[in-house]
Amino acid sequence: MADTLNQNTTIVVSNKKRSSGSDECDHQDDSFFVSKKQSKSLVWEDPAAALANARHEFGEHGGVNMSIEASATFTVMEPETMRRMFAGELGPDRDFFIYSRHFNPTVLNLGRLMAALEGTEAAYCTASGMSAISSVMLQLCSSGGHVVASQTLYGGTHALLTHFLPRACNITTSFVDVRDLEMVKEAIVEGRTNVLYFESVSNPTLTVANIPELSRIAHEKGVTVVVDNTFAPMVLSPVKLGADVVVHSISKYISGAADIIAGAVCGPAGLVNSMMDLHQGSLMLLGPTMNPKVAFELAERLPHLGLRMKEHCKRALEYASRMTKLGLKVIYPGLEDHPDHALIKSMANKDYGYGGILCVDMETEERANRLMNVLQNFTQFGFMAVSLGYYETLMSCSGSSTSSELNNEEKELAGISPGLVRMSIGYNGSLEQKWSQLDNALSKMQEKMPF
Repeated sequence: MADTLNQNTTIVVSNKKRSSGSDECDHQDDSFFVSKKQSKSLVWEDPAAALANARHEFGEHGGVNMSIEASATFTVMEPETMRRMFAGELGPDRDFFIYSRHFNPTVLNLGRLMAALEGTEAAYCTASGMSAISSVMLQLCSSGGHVVASQTLYGGTHALLTHFLPRACNITTSFVDVRDLEMVKEAIVEGRTNVLYFESVSNPTLTVANIPELSRIAHEKGVTVVVDNTFAPMVLSPVKLGADVVVHSISKYISGAADIIAGAVCGPAGLVNSMMDLHQGSLMLLGPTMNPKVAFELAERLPHLGLRMKEHCKRALEYASRMTKLGLKVIYPGLEDHPDHALIKSMANKDYGYGGILCVDMETEERANRLMNVLQNFTQFGFMAVSLGYYETLMSCSGSSTSSELNNEEKELAGISPGLVRMSIGYNGSLEQKWSQLDNALSKMQEKMPF
């Protein structure tokens, strides 16, 4: 595992404010990180229980919600304190803050919740999902570094690994089929490979990664496992299954309203601290800082993430099953004929289903576009839009949108057909009401061209 993961530094955020007359405070209760007791307890049977078990921050005047710390900079009572903060002698562990690009109390609170959700020692939240991914890769890899990654990834991540990192940082990537464990093993070069990177459930083909086996293979060769869990919050807990680091685009399910761009890095305390280091930290020096007002908004949405995910997943399974019976080529891990159904069933947290995304392969882009046009403009089933996790259903033809960064050969290797329609199933309206809209659209399509 990378050296940055072995640091013993910890950050503790105090509940007690420093007094107005002194910069000193010895109160260090309530760790920012998930405690060892919490990580070993029964809360890990359910991520919602872990969230409920996380420390609740009250407002400055006793409000049930945490106050928003909107300050960019923070004052001190004594001149010597500032020198000590910049020297690393005083920090958030004792309620000392320098500047919100470094640490901010409201953003740290969201980080505590994300750490609880994913079962990691620490988490830090960023301005976007891509900034979280980029910052992790730049912290774990140096010039000449090597990454082994799934050949089926979100287009932006694929472009980062294929084009940007080799050009700007001399970091190269070998792409593999993560279902082929021997291929993964052969691609990892012990002593050279820094990171094994994959998505828990791939975008857009819904391939499910065998997280325990992939983690075992990587760890045998001293490689850090980084998993993008954007498609499966609550459903899968990668660290519980053996991974080291989890990244999220919080813009999706965790936000739930398609109104916020944000990301998160969840992992060991040593890694998160190193990323915020004043001299070497990728988050600190590149500055993808989350606005504390955004952090407050997101912290208010996490408590009902479990309820939302259950409904997303319930409807996705129901629609996938019904569409399959109508003769459509549906891809969904919850279907028994999906090649990874048994795998995700063995890894998934109980009662959260199999994810809220399904795909329909219409074979050609023309047929895909016709289906989406009818679904949006004639029966009002959903919206043609990228992203996912919204309360309305969102649809896109992946090959010409969110995976357009891949060339034709890369799309073929990734299993992305020209007519693959990705649907993020929403929960607005009743299930039967929305099914009627979907069924009417399919009937209209059937009249013109049978499936």
